[in-house]
Amino acid sequence: MNALKTLSAVGIASIFLLAACGNDSAEAGGDINYSEEVDYTITGIEPGAGVTETANNTLDTYDNLDGWELEESSTVGMLAQLADAISNEDPIIVTGWIPHHKFLQYDLKMLEDPEGTMGESESAHTITRLGLEEDMPDAYKLLDAFNWELDDVEQVMYEAEDSDVETAASNWVEDNPDKVDEWTENIEEADGEKIEIGSMPWEAEQASAAVMEQVLTEYGYDVTVTEVDPAILFESIAGDSVDATVAPALPITQGHLYDRYEGEFVDLGPNLDGLQNGFVVPEYMDIDSIEDLEPKE
Repeated sequence: MNALKTLSAVGIASIFLLAACGNDSAEAGGDINYSEEVDYTITGIEPGAGVTETANNTLDTYDNLDGWELEESSTVGMLAQLADAISNEDPIIVTGWIPHHKFLQYDLKMLEDPEGTMGESESAHTITRLGLEEDMPDAYKLLDAFNWELDDVEQVMYEAEDSDVETAASNWVEDNPDKVDEWTENIEEADGEKIEIGSMPWEAEQASAAVMEQVLTEYGYDVTVTEVDPAILFESIAGDSVDATVAPALPITQGHLYDRYEGEFVDLGPNLDGLQNGFVVPEYMDIDSIEDLEPKE
């Protein structure tokens, strides 16, 4: 009987010991090495894009990103890989920027960047050619009053994915009369005066220009929106061939062009705050900072 009790005690103790070991193993297995899972690779976009340049600088700056690579492709390609990863709840790290419709489409977060190598938070500014205030005072007042939030521009960008930016902008204007009324307070209607708005060939800039085009058109202006590269945009406004823009990101992204032409345009200040580049991951990844990543062995 004593022997049986002893064997039983040993058996029970063994069960508890095995259970404890099993729990430790499960816990260890639950700690995912995201760096290894993504093969020490950041999924990027086009070579030459501003966020591509800052991403490469980030890989060079952080010691814990030693051995990492930036996979350059295209914006469309990056979004396709992001969608595929999220559909399978796989880890992925992409170059991202705010505003962008993907933040409405998916549950995402931007990793903290203690070194600030992905760039500080910026604002989109409204700038006009010299003399616009005297030539078209009401258009100038409307442009000066224009401001909105990240959620607003991302909504236009998101809807434009299934239609076009003009339709999305028109719907946004219709759905946000209070905000538009703030911009247009005490604005008198024009009689077909021509005004040219300069923009850039990217989604957020297109969304802002399309909303401004919609509102100016409703107030009687004959509006042309011209998309050009940033350098040509600043040159055109400084040279009076374009009347205004609501696109430039400052103080960093287009800051060098701002400095080059400063004094040859009027800066009406920010119309959209919170622009930001960074490394972006799905919310289900238990990681918060670039510093949480590990070097490639």
